[in-house]
Amino acid sequence: MSESTNQYLTFTLGDEVFALDIASVREVLEYTTITKVPRTPEAIRGVINLRGRAVPVVDVRLKFGMPETQRTVNTCIIIVEVSLGGEETVLGALADSVKEVMDIEPKDIEPAPRMGTSIRADFIQGIGKQGDDFIILLDIDRVFTEDELSVVEAVAEDSQSAA
Repeated sequence: MSESTNQYLTFTLGDEVFALDIASVREVLEYTTITKVPRTPEAIRGVINLRGRAVPVVDVRLKFGMPETQRTVNTCIIIVEVSLGGEETVLGALADSVKEVMDIEPKDIEPAPRMGTSIRADFIQGIGKQGDDFIILLDIDRVFTEDELSVVEAVAEDSQSAA
């Protein structure tokens, strides 16, 4: 095999198309009831019950300085695994819609531009080209801060012990 192909799950937030490395994606769920948890950062919308386990759900639009996600028939929750201090944390990311899994060759990925996007450059792994379209490849491990994830962990543990 000459050049490896990377697979990405593409999804939308507003008019923009983003992608996550498929290796970090566990599954995609239809929108379900999110239980609000007091004293959590605004971007953490609450928790969902995933096969008996409390999984925190983050509104990625809020993280990126966009208006909060409005529920539509296409709204879904992408269950991702995030690496935090060497430990894997599972959380849900709200998306306006999920598009598809696509292959993006490493040669079609450019470094993140330093301007022109409202999203912090360190969240972006690169910009993928698909024909004439650009897809923002997110570095899921950097989108969430250690503080947020420790809150997420505490929330999940609290709701586990309450269950």
